[in-house]
Amino acid sequence: MSLKEKASEHRIEEVTQDNASDILKLEGESSEPPPPVFTAAQEKKLWRKIDLKLMPILALLYMLSFIDRGNIGNAKLQGLTTELNLTGNQYNIALTTYFIPYAILECPANLVLKKFRPSRWLPGITVLWGVIVVLMGIVKNFHQLVGVRACLGAAEAGLFPGVVYYLTLWYPRFMLQYRIGLFFGAASIAGAFSGLLAYGISFMSGVGGLLGWSWIFILEGILTILAGLLAFAVMVDFPATAKFLTPEERAYIIWRKKYDNSSVGEEEHFEMRHLISAISDWQVWLHLLVFYSIVAPLYGITLFLPTIINSFGYTAAISQLLTVPPYVFATILVYVFAHFSDKRQIRAPFILIGLAMCLLGFAVNVSDVPDGVKYFGIFFCVGGSYSVLPGIVAWLGNNLAGQYKRGIGMALQIGIGNFSGAIACNIYRAVDSPRYIVGHGIELMFIGIGFIAIPIIVLSYTRINAKRAAHLKDAAERGEPKISDDETRRLGDRAPDFKYTL
Repeated sequence: MSLKEKASEHRIEEVTQDNASDILKLEGESSEPPPPVFTAAQEKKLWRKIDLKLMPILALLYMLSFIDRGNIGNAKLQGLTTELNLTGNQYNIALTTYFIPYAILECPANLVLKKFRPSRWLPGITVLWGVIVVLMGIVKNFHQLVGVRACLGAAEAGLFPGVVYYLTLWYPRFMLQYRIGLFFGAASIAGAFSGLLAYGISFMSGVGGLLGWSWIFILEGILTILAGLLAFAVMVDFPATAKFLTPEERAYIIWRKKYDNSSVGEEEHFEMRHLISAISDWQVWLHLLVFYSIVAPLYGITLFLPTIINSFGYTAAISQLLTVPPYVFATILVYVFAHFSDKRQIRAPFILIGLAMCLLGFAVNVSDVPDGVKYFGIFFCVGGSYSVLPGIVAWLGNNLAGQYKRGIGMALQIGIGNFSGAIACNIYRAVDSPRYIVGHGIELMFIGIGFIAIPIIVLSYTRINAKRAAHLKDAAERGEPKISDDETRRLGDRAPDFKYTL
C-alpha cells in the first residue's frame, strides 16, 4: 500500500510535545483531516531541510570524536612515547584501555538516550571528553595515560550508537545509510584533518615548556569543548518536538517513519521482551561478525597509520602529511557507496566490495614489495574499511523492527563489535616493523570472517523473504484473514509482511 493510500485511511489523533517518544496515534474512520500528503518535490525539500539541521553538527561531533581517539597515533611521532618513557607494549596497552569501557558502555548509553534527550546527552558527553583530551596533554607517566584513555573511552561510548539510533528515529530505512554516511564520512575527514593539524601543531613544540604531542591533545581538546557548547545551542530532539518544522511537516515525518517498515507501524513503548528479542535474534550475532571483519582493520589502520608510513623511511612531519591522501580517498568512497546503496536498496554487495578492497590493501602491505607499492595499498586499506562501515550499521538497522529492539540490537552490534578495536591495538608491534606481518596477517583473518558471514546472512534473508512471500500468497488465495495490527506490531521484523533488506 502506498503512503498516499495509507494517508487516506488514517487520521492524526495526537502529537504531544511533552514526551519526545510520543508518536502519532492513527485510527480508522474519522472526520478529522488525514496526514498531509506531500508531493515528491515537497518531500525532497523537507528531507533537505532536516539534513541541514541535523547532519552538520552530528558530523562535526563525530569528526572530533575520531580525531580525539586517534590523535594518540600522531602524538606518538611527536615524542609521546619518549617523554613518558613508554617501553615494550605499554603504548599498545594505553590504546587498549580506551576500548574496554567504550565497548561495555555503548549499549547502556543507547538505553538512556531518549530519557536524557539527544540535544542534552550528545553535547554533554562531547564537552566531557573534550576536557579529558585536554588533560591527556599534561599526563606525566604511563599510568596517568592509561587512566585518561579509559575515561576517554567511557565518555565517547554514547556518541556513535546514539547518533545512529537517533537517525533511525528520523529517516526511513532506505534513506538511512546515506545519512549515516554523511556523519561517518566525518571520521575519514578526521583522519586527513588530524594529520594536517598534527603537522601544524608540531611547530609549537617547546611553547610553554610543552612538547608537540602535548599541544596536539590540548588544542584539539579545546576545539571539542567549543563544538560541544555549540551543539547545546543547535541540536534538536525528536520529530514530534522539532520546532524548526511546521506542524504539517512534523506530522508527515512522524507518520512517514512510523509506516516505513510495515503496514501498521511499530511498537513504541519499552518492554523487557524487546531486550530478550534483540539478544536472542540470530541476525544480531551474524551481523556482529561482519562488524568485526571491518572494525578491526579500520582501527588498526587508523591508530597505526602514521607509524606504518614512518617505517617507510619518511620523517615524522612528512609521515603526518602522507596520512592525508588515503583519508580523502576514503571520504569520497563513503559518500559514493552510501548514495548508491540507498538508491539500489541493497547493502551486501557494497560491503563485499569494501572487504575486497581491504583484502587487496593488507595483502599488498604484508608482502615484500617496495614502499611505494605499500603506500598505494594503504589507500585500499583505508578506503575499503571506512567506506562500508555505514552500510554494515544501516543493514542491521534496516532489518530490526521496533525502535527499542533496533536500538538495543544496534548497540550490541556496535558495543561488542568495538572490542575488535582492542584487539587491533595490540597486533602492530614495534618489533615487527617495517613489514608488520603479525598485524597485517590478523587483519586479513578478520576480513576472511566477513567473507564467510555475509553470504550466510544473504542466503538466510533470501530464504525467509521467499517463505514469507509464499505464505502471504497462499493465505490470500485461501481467503484467510490477516493478523491484527496489534499482533503485527508485536511481531516486528518477524511479522509475515516484513521483508528483509539484502
